[in-house]
Parts: sequence; structure tokens; C-alpha cells
Amino acid sequence: MAPSPSLPLLLLLFLFAAVAPASSDEPKEKMTHLHFYFHVYYGGPNATTVTVVSPPGSSTFGSIAVGNNILKEGPESSSMLIGRTYDLTVQASIESPSAYLYMLNFVFTSGEYNGSSISIVGKEVVGETMERTIVGGTGKFRMAWGYTISRLISSTGTTELFLVYEHDSYIYHH
Repeated sequence: MAPSPSLPLLLLLFLFAAVAPASSDEPKEKMTHLHFYFHVYYGGPNATTVTVVSPPGSSTFGSIAVGNNILKEGPESSSMLIGRTYDLTVQASIESPSAYLYMLNFVFTSGEYNGSSISIVGKEVVGETMERTIVGGTGKFRMAWGYTISRLISSTGTTELFLVYEHDSYIYHH
């Protein structure tokens, strides 16, 4: 009868197997930096965001809006369209009427990322630089994670409001 391997030898083999390099077939993680502009129209015939729930009274706490906003290469209205957003905004702060829980998808419709999307959640405070989390993606951004930094660069109108945000997205994906 052959002698059985010793316990230390088995532990050493197990440790070696656990730290062996990953297969070369596994996809490599990449980082993509995208710079673009988010155009929002509130009110008027060209509205891209509308309030669908308004709470009673004068408070905005609890209001809900939906949007199908525009992603462009530049801040000008004439800039090339690169995608759309599909978003849900909830006024979730009693303290600040401009703080929102923001859930949105950036869906790219042209260029290298056509058909791909990233999903973002976070807080929006109009007028402040905002950092939000990328929690997923599709297409070229499958399994995405990362963050986006945005800042308001233009705000015009009062009853028909037009906002332009500059976005820098740092997307880690396979």
C-alpha cells in the first residue's frame, strides 16, 4: 500500500491552486472616460422632463419626474446627438428642495458606443458639482461600474427652463 500524502503537502497544493494565475480567456477590465453634455428641457412644447406626481400643498417633497433627455457632444443645441437618457427623479429630501434621488440610464445611439448604456444612481443638487455612481451597463459597458462627475454650465428661462450639464464619466467594464 502506497503512503498517503501528508497534510502539509495537501495544504501547499491547495494554496498553489488558489493563487494560480487566471485563465487568459477571462476578459480584461478596461476604463473608458467619456465627456459629453446632458441637455434638459423643463416646460413648454419641447419638454424632455416632466413632473408626473406633485404632492399636495406647497412642498416639493415627494414629487416625481420622468425624463427622456438629450446627450450631445457639445453644449450647443446644434451639437451632434450621441444618445438619450431614460430617468426617474424623486424629490427625496425635506431639507433641500433641490436634492433628488436620481436614477437614470444613458443610452448611446451613435458612434463607437452605439447600443450601449450605463446606469447611474445618486443625488442631484441643482447648481452644485455632482458625483454619482455607475452601477451597471449594457453592450460595450456590460458589467460597468465607476462614477460620473457633472456640473451645470448653463441655465436659461423660468417657466420653460433649459439646463445644460457637462458630464465626465469614468466607466470600468470588461
